Amino acid sequence: MNDFITLSDLPDFKQTLDLAMDFKKNPYKLSSLGKGKTLGLLFFNPSLRTRLSTQKAAQNLGLSTMVMNFSQESWALEFEDGTKMSGLRSEHVREAAAVVSQYCDMIAIRAFASLSDKVKDEAEVVLRSFAKYASVPIINMESSTAHPLQALADAITLNEFKTSHKPKIVLTWAPHPKALPHAVGNSFTRMVGNLDVDFIIAHPKGYALNPEITKGVKCLTNQDEALDGADFVYTKNWCSYEHYGQILRTDDKWMITSEKMELTNNGKFMHCLPVRRNIVATDSVLNSNNSLVINQSENRIYSAQAVLKQLL
Repeated sequence: MNDFITLSDLPDFKQTLDLAMDFKKNPYKLSSLGKGKTLGLLFFNPSLRTRLSTQKAAQNLGLSTMVMNFSQESWALEFEDGTKMSGLRSEHVREAAAVVSQYCDMIAIRAFASLSDKVKDEAEVVLRSFAKYASVPIINMESSTAHPLQALADAITLNEFKTSHKPKIVLTWAPHPKALPHAVGNSFTRMVGNLDVDFIIAHPKGYALNPEITKGVKCLTNQDEALDGADFVYTKNWCSYEHYGQILRTDDKWMITSEKMELTNNGKFMHCLPVRRNIVATDSVLNSNNSLVINQSENRIYSAQAVLKQLL
């Protein structure tokens, strides 16, 4: 594995999941593996779990870390080749990626979608530009279209709480006051394709995810029908893909409530966090014993650790 940009970069998904589960049992068993090496973490957007969990994973392997918030601490970067840089952007990614590669043995990057230009977002300009010009491995800490570290953590969580029968997993859209990207929904959908489960995506009309990613997946526009008998309910907002970046509705009819969870098979509630309480899901759902959101958060450490180990 040269880079970790999407889940498909993993040489073997099951072996990676087993490795992550093994690290959770003994996080420090390879604590000298990364000695003398440095992981650079570049943030173009805010972070809490991703930043801290990736740093913790690096420390568990003996790696040093260097962190930079590009929105506040760096020169503005230009990503277009051949452009005359007469505007506000004073450094080109060609030099920036090469320079960071001199200081770091791996580079992890977080750069969200603009939600204004679908073509540009799907081209993953920031991540792919660093991968093009860096001389060290690149790790995706959430990009315009993917969040593979989160999806791998979700796989750990599903494995920890696996049922005795083939589970039914529902990924359901929920309301949000802001336009949010598709990265989590995309990667969760792709991750579930590696599992033996019944999988359904529920969303209102106009909120279908990228059809290339959901090809072959059962998608419903009736949330109650989707939730019926579910063992796991993964809730996440995303903006419209068809009408890219737009918010088509903000009413609370798709918010997850205790009443909706009663439709499930004593279902477990999942969300990647941060979550807007009483908008995406009610307090009663988030505070219940069936909420796995804190478990998912912890498992971010071991998903990152499994990836870092393989890159090392």
